[in-house]
Amino acid sequence: MEHICGTSRIAGFRFSLYPMTDDFISVIKSALKKTDTSKVWTKTDHISTVLRGSIDHVFDAAKAIYLHAANSEQHIVMNGTFSIGCPGDTQGDTYLSKGDKRVNEDAVRGLKAEAPCQFALYPMNEPDYMGLIMKAVDIAKAQGTFVQGVHYASELDGMRMTYSAHWKPFSAWLSSKQTTSP
Repeated sequence: MEHICGTSRIAGFRFSLYPMTDDFISVIKSALKKTDTSKVWTKTDHISTVLRGSIDHVFDAAKAIYLHAANSEQHIVMNGTFSIGCPGDTQGDTYLSKGDKRVNEDAVRGLKAEAPCQFALYPMNEPDYMGLIMKAVDIAKAQGTFVQGVHYASELDGMRMTYSAHWKPFSAWLSSKQTTSP
């Protein structure tokens, strides 16, 4: 059976949290425990965690995990990769039909955190990949979060950025983006 990259609309986010504290394990476990992951497939190992499901629910859980960790009053670094489609892997596909309600929105509404980041987009199987990357940069510019391009990424400014200010419009755009077939 041939699997073509990008034909499934399942989204994934593999990430690691790096709390700058001796008590890093409890910060990570607490952030994961406080986050409702009922609408995403989740697996944590000794290096990272992966979330899988619809792009809206993956972004919702990622945002909640970061905000819960950042509100531990420790310096937090989150490093991760978002992806759409995973050929040959069907674990988590059942989470694609979990409804539209973002289950963490109410719980994190009052949480604030600076979120400086470097953001990179690698649209695989897309002939106009540079156009898609520039669209993501344009979204960041429109939100007032874009600082500058850096090698292999864009720097987004945490002083002007709430997590939802950038990710909500980007998530909506990414959700509406139709993959092309080869």
